[in-house]
Amino acid sequence: MDFRLKPISRWKLLPRPEDSLRALVDRAPEAEAFAARNLDRLRPAGNWLYCSRRRLATVSVVVLTLWLSIHVLFGANGMVIYRQKNAEFQRLQKQVKDLQDENDHYTEHIKDLKTDPDTMVKEAREQLHYTRPGEVVYVSPPPPRPQPPANATARK
Repeated sequence: MDFRLKPISRWKLLPRPEDSLRALVDRAPEAEAFAARNLDRLRPAGNWLYCSRRRLATVSVVVLTLWLSIHVLFGANGMVIYRQKNAEFQRLQKQVKDLQDENDHYTEHIKDLKTDPDTMVKEAREQLHYTRPGEVVYVSPPPPRPQPPANATARK
């Protein structure tokens, strides 16, 4: 047995262009036969597609239109959500307006309590039950608490 190492050449041999071209030319009849077989097999489908192209285009446009309509109506930012958000916005706007009106009322009341002596007297008479000499104040009793039912059947 010979265990000697052969010297490694620095030059790699590249295939010549003529060789790859010759291999391609040699396999050309096989490729032509393969293409002819597949073309004969696919020709009916191609003819059907060509004859049905208008119908397929119409169906695809209708499907696209339906999908777009559904998305516009029921999508994440669709009309249904838009209407809900708009109703919530209107409700919140009304609530803000009511609170601003209430705040204005309280501001006026505070201003009157600080400056108008008649308002101060009225408030003292109502809340602290102050009276002038000779006046009688009638206070209504608090509403009675509801009584619990007498027996178990009345609770139901």
